Amino acid sequence: MASRSLDKAQAAMSEIQSSGNLNGTLSTIRLELTDQSSILAAAKAVEDTHGHLDALVNNAAAGSLYPDIKTRMQVAMDTNVIVPAMVEEAFRPLLLKAKNPYSIYMSSGMGSVTKAGDTSLDEYKPLPGEEAYRSSKAALNMLAILEAKSYGPRGLKVFGMCPGFV
Repeated sequence: MASRSLDKAQAAMSEIQSSGNLNGTLSTIRLELTDQSSILAAAKAVEDTHGHLDALVNNAAAGSLYPDIKTRMQVAMDTNVIVPAMVEEAFRPLLLKAKNPYSIYMSSGMGSVTKAGDTSLDEYKPLPGEEAYRSSKAALNMLAILEAKSYGPRGLKVFGMCPGFV
C-alpha cells in the first residue's frame, strides 16, 4: 500500500489485517505521486524487497473547479492521466514478473464516451466545469485499454473499475 503518509498507510494496513479478510500479505511504502523520483524509488524498493508486484491499483483522482479551463484541464489530466501512466510505466516490469498480475485503474462512468454520447441518459448531460474530470477519465480508460492490448498477451490482467460516487 502506497501513500504520501507512511503512518496513514500503516494504519490502513492494520485495519485491513485486523478484519480477518486478507488472503496474502500487505506491505506499505511512501509514494508521492507528483514526484517522478519518488515513483521510481518506490518501484525500486518493491523490487528490492519483493522482486515482483502482484497487483497495482491506480486510485489517484481529482476533479477541479478552478475558474479557468486551462487550470481545470491541467489539474485533472496531471492527476487522473499523467500520474497513473508514470506509475504504470515504473511498476509494470514488476507486474510482469508476477505469476498472476493485475493492473487496476479506478475510473468513472463519467469517462464513458458511449454513455456521454447517449442523449437519453439524463445523468450524463454535461454540468458546468466537469469537462476536465470527464475528459481525464476517458483518457484513463484509453490507458487501460492500451495496456490490456499491449501486455494482456504477456499475462497482465487489466481492469478499469468504477467504484461509484464515493
